[in-house]
Amino acid sequence: MSDFFSAGWGYYIAAISLIGIAWCLWLLWSQRKTTVQLKPDGSVDDTTGHVWDGDLRELNNPLPRWWAWMFILACVFGLAYLVLYPGLGTYKGTLQYTTRDALAKQQAEVEANVRPLYAKYMQMDVPAIAKDSQAREIGQRLFLNYCAQCHGSDAGGSKGFPNLTDGDWLYGGEPDTITQSILKGRNGIMPPFAAQLDGNKAGDVAQYVRSLSGLPADPIRVARGEPLYKANCVACHGAGGKGNQALGAPNLSDRTWLYGSSERTIVETILKGRNNVMPAHEEILTPEKVRMISAYVWGLSNGAAR
Repeated sequence: MSDFFSAGWGYYIAAISLIGIAWCLWLLWSQRKTTVQLKPDGSVDDTTGHVWDGDLRELNNPLPRWWAWMFILACVFGLAYLVLYPGLGTYKGTLQYTTRDALAKQQAEVEANVRPLYAKYMQMDVPAIAKDSQAREIGQRLFLNYCAQCHGSDAGGSKGFPNLTDGDWLYGGEPDTITQSILKGRNGIMPPFAAQLDGNKAGDVAQYVRSLSGLPADPIRVARGEPLYKANCVACHGAGGKGNQALGAPNLSDRTWLYGSSERTIVETILKGRNNVMPAHEEILTPEKVRMISAYVWGLSNGAAR
């Protein structure tokens, strides 16, 4: 109910809930009549009006008593539940139960049980943790739970999501940097240049960028694109396209591409820009879990398992 803009919505939801239960009880009461009686000739007057195959009629019989009582007990249970638990708009129930509190309690219990398991690793540095086989198994399970949705179960990444198994890092691959990325998140912004460059000029820049990493490129367009690159891109990516880890600006001189290396993709990036967000996990993960994931990720690109 916190998503609603006014308390009136809470009263509205409560009214709908109570009216629904009251209507069910009234319906049961209104249909409490005795079973339909047959006439001497075997016919009946009280039917629903539904007839099949010419003579198959649906009688207007009431619900069996056991079935009616089942509905009544369900309504009573519903009312008791709404008194004890949240369900009537903003009313929190006499037990003051919330799923958030229940989840927090369960998580606290789990963390208390597993903390002794992490204790010895908190005294070790990240490279040492990464070389421990049990720690790698723990880190892998945590990675699959919290990181695989974006980076893949093999940490190989996908379009727009970095590969964590190679040696190419946008912000740096040191243990402390990886930990910082997990805790605080990242927001890498490539601004759009459509106001400065048209499609043809962006294509020339793309050809020059491709040439930096040794990809096939048109030498004439490369010559046209180089001064445009120096005028618009050097501030972030550097004169040689080596990038800047302090800014999260990628290295354009290697063969690692986050979105693809085709001219069309590079032109799209130049004209429209990119906005990559790595969400912060400091409110989701405990320090122990962050350390285990950091060690696992660091080990992927440093051969710790070998």
